[in-house]
Amino acid sequence: MPAALRLWLPQPPRPRLYPRRTRRLEPGPLPGVAAHLKVLIVTDAWTPQVNGVVRTLETLGKDLASLGHTVRYITPLGRRTFPLPTYPEIRLALFQRNALTREIKEFAPDAVHIATEGSLGLTARRICLKHSIAFTTAFHTRFAEYVHARFRMVPERVIWRWLRWFHHPATAVMVATQTLKRELADHGFKHLRIWSRGVDIERFHPIPGERLPYEGPIWIYVGRVAVEKNIEAFVALDLPGTKVVVGDGPAKGALSKKYPDVKFLGALSGEALTKAYAGSDVFVFPSRTDTFGLVTLEALACGLTVAAYPVEGPRDVVGPDVPGGPQVAVLDEDLRTACLGALELARKPGGLTPRAFAESHSWRACTLQFLGNIAVEPDLDQAGHNTGHNKG
Repeated sequence: MPAALRLWLPQPPRPRLYPRRTRRLEPGPLPGVAAHLKVLIVTDAWTPQVNGVVRTLETLGKDLASLGHTVRYITPLGRRTFPLPTYPEIRLALFQRNALTREIKEFAPDAVHIATEGSLGLTARRICLKHSIAFTTAFHTRFAEYVHARFRMVPERVIWRWLRWFHHPATAVMVATQTLKRELADHGFKHLRIWSRGVDIERFHPIPGERLPYEGPIWIYVGRVAVEKNIEAFVALDLPGTKVVVGDGPAKGALSKKYPDVKFLGALSGEALTKAYAGSDVFVFPSRTDTFGLVTLEALACGLTVAAYPVEGPRDVVGPDVPGGPQVAVLDEDLRTACLGALELARKPGGLTPRAFAESHSWRACTLQFLGNIAVEPDLDQAGHNTGHNKG
């Protein structure tokens, strides 16, 4: 039969990569979402990277496990990788299609979530489309702005077109805030769903008497040290006391030489990170491009007030329209004004404390949002009645 003719004839369905489960166990935490799901999360962002995406996915996995679900990650760890140009801390894994196909077939997930648009995300997307496996995605990072900041010759509109292509087949594209949801809708994205962020209030907490060994007041930033984070807007400020930067990244070397009075502590984790937060006075968030800024909630949980620009991210988390936001944060186009205002808030007795504000943003609520967004494979006994995927 000529190849051209075959293209016009109905094609038989592709064989499933793995069989459907016969039946799941008892009802789950949300109506329509079964318990004991096997959830596969594919991410190019993973340890030893220290950023909000990694912490979000780690915490999500732990909370899903506490609800009785089984989580498996596909990450760059243990794979042949190469450093991302201009950003060596991020490593990309190539030529992983056969390996990922085997891993997905072996795990036989009930739901697949592709968290990033990197090489692993692209490979998993291709496998899912080939084998008719429904999947969800998330928009964590302002990829268009980040790429344009490093490669000025690449127009943002080209990157936005590619991002629409990447996320278009997903049954849901998860975003952290209503502001980002509206913006992506304006860019032509479909199937947008809210998946907010929470903070681990057991891990991040005030430590009475803890102080970093520097002259106060102490102003701290935590996150990647990179051009898109606009860190120079913070370290260049004329502020009393000491400015502290926690994190690594491609801009760290140049900034530490240019601003020798700033304390660059490198990447911290665990109790050391909590102590750095708790031993400071004000958390300064200079980024204008973050879609949420999980570090803001971590700092609040450790008892710090927040200074930031009035842009998406800070505005959605602690802005004037957020209940309690004006009592724990100051947002201003003059970052120095915001810093001094946040210090005044920190010294003002009474009112809502940063810790109390953070406690109202639990991870459990965010995990249930995630479960409500994923595309769940139907049970074998449902397949005859439901040929698609259950949406929670």
